[in-house]
Amino acid sequence: MDNLLTFSITVFTGFFAITNPISNMTIFLSLTQGADERTKRDINKRANIIAFIIVVVFVLLGKYIFELFNISIPAFKITGGILIFYIGFEMLQSKKSNVKNIKDVHIDENIAVSPLAIPILAGPGTIVTAMNFVANVTPFQVFLVIAIFGSMSLLTYITFRLSRYIVKVVGFNVISVIGKIMGLIIAIIGTGMIIEGIKLAFNLMS
Repeated sequence: MDNLLTFSITVFTGFFAITNPISNMTIFLSLTQGADERTKRDINKRANIIAFIIVVVFVLLGKYIFELFNISIPAFKITGGILIFYIGFEMLQSKKSNVKNIKDVHIDENIAVSPLAIPILAGPGTIVTAMNFVANVTPFQVFLVIAIFGSMSLLTYITFRLSRYIVKVVGFNVISVIGKIMGLIIAIIGTGMIIEGIKLAFNLMS
């Protein structure tokens, strides 16, 4: 039971750091600036549903993707860890990750698919993190990962709905600090994946 609790906390922390609803709500505000409340609500709902479906597909089919392309678990963990570390490092340097670079987006409901759902909410970092969590785990733990990401999608939806009020109360400076903290957590998760991958590759797991 303690192992499941620890696993759940680790998964939630990882997803919260990589999806970063606090920082991403400023992107949502900029993309939907000038849109009416109904359009914002529709874009918000659609983006989170699509992101959830994308992650669930990779969680459920990740094993078969590995087999199809002959990808080993150690290689995946090391490569994924490097990618996640890079995203976290960029956040610490106050840079937007290249996978989240947004230019000249017009206000229509298609932005719910891109760039909001892909790559902001379900980008490479999120997909790699999700697939890492379900590598060599039980079916129940796979269900836990899906359920926790579902709760993160709901939290992101609520955060986006309240984004205008949150920014007014908290301010952009505090949000920037939170973004840096999330970047540090992401970099640590990436480092942990690299170490775990190296241990698996050389049979150093205790």
